Amino acid sequence: MASIFKRSKKKGTPYTIQYLDHDGKRRTVKGFTDKGLTEQLAARLEHEARLRRTGLVDVQAEKFAEQKLSPIEDHLTAFEESLGDNSPKHVRLTMTRVRRIVEGCAIERLADFAAEPVERFLRSLRKAEDIGHRTYNHYLQAIDSFCNWCVATGRLLANPLAGIERLNNELDVRHKRRALTAEEFAALVASARTSTESIQCYDGETRARIYILSYMTGLRRQELASLTARSFDLASDPPTLTVEASASKHKKKDVLPLHLDLVPQLRQWLPKSGYLFPKLAKRRTWLMVKKDLERVGIAYENEDGIADFHAAGRHTHITELLRNGASLPEAQKLARHSDIKMTMKYTHIGLSDQARALAGLPALHQRCIPGVSESQQTAPDGTTASAKEKPNPSQCKELGSGCHHPADGDSMEAAGIEPASCEPLVSASTCVVC
Repeated sequence: MASIFKRSKKKGTPYTIQYLDHDGKRRTVKGFTDKGLTEQLAARLEHEARLRRTGLVDVQAEKFAEQKLSPIEDHLTAFEESLGDNSPKHVRLTMTRVRRIVEGCAIERLADFAAEPVERFLRSLRKAEDIGHRTYNHYLQAIDSFCNWCVATGRLLANPLAGIERLNNELDVRHKRRALTAEEFAALVASARTSTESIQCYDGETRARIYILSYMTGLRRQELASLTARSFDLASDPPTLTVEASASKHKKKDVLPLHLDLVPQLRQWLPKSGYLFPKLAKRRTWLMVKKDLERVGIAYENEDGIADFHAAGRHTHITELLRNGASLPEAQKLARHSDIKMTMKYTHIGLSDQARALAGLPALHQRCIPGVSESQQTAPDGTTASAKEKPNPSQCKELGSGCHHPADGDSMEAAGIEPASCEPLVSASTCVVC
């Protein structure tokens, strides 16, 4: 039973209500100065507690309803605080995009969220500012992460934007990158080393070291900027490099093997204290690469894309791994990509690479014999052999060993088809099993 009382006998002091809620906890609520109105409020509060206690009112649904009607700014502030473990840049970009969508759609409460107005606003933004598919998807990803956070924290029952589709980034590439060839990268390093110009507060030798380490490790700029002498273990077998979780893009600690040719150079480069490349994260590294490339007559941008710092280092690193025999899963592990599709986007295989791969195929030294089914082929003694009895090419020591060249006198009786001639394309001692 609810009780009402006054905490003070002073005139105009409101009554106070105390009652037990549906969880059996004592609640205190401020009433009115009028005793009759306060008694009515107390009866209502007690009645609602009884309904919740008996299950006639869904407490969880009621909580969601309250959250949906609360001001949107309260939720945005809490969401921004939840992003505190990310980099300041990530927090700033995410909140800027979320707030822009919220303001553009005139969203004042969580209940105002709907897929159609958000999608309409993003389409209008795309037309007004000519943003690309990638930027469009970044906006959608930011607001989508906010809605997912609301679901995870019990503010929404479901994500109201779950049905909005992303745009295909491949159809609108605004920032296409290209990998450098081995010759171009060597020219880039030589250009920096012979330069007397300071770019972004780095002399030529320091720029050359930055390029080399970026190419040999595939590290991103932020990761390179975090390196100190303690990041390297040059005495281990194999020598390793450690990227701390705070600097890694996927927020995980990474231990990578080092190229053996890099170890002697690192022994000379590593400082006794401090960072290997101070303030690199804040430098315009693309400008360094652009000027050093142009000094040796290499275009910074061509029809294949731009060769900025990320492209010259990380893209070239991954591409050269595959050019020199690494498998795609190995390249994925070294690049620290969670999805192999991302690794494939960093792989720039041109026509010359395709031609070189094609040249590795064994040449056809003899034409196939038409008219012979897989179940019937001519055996060495002139009789037909079943597929189970024919030689297995995978068991041959070299491709074509054990193959049979039909002689002039050999007979073939396969479903009444006359023997066909086997004209050699080139003279050789091996053939392929058809």
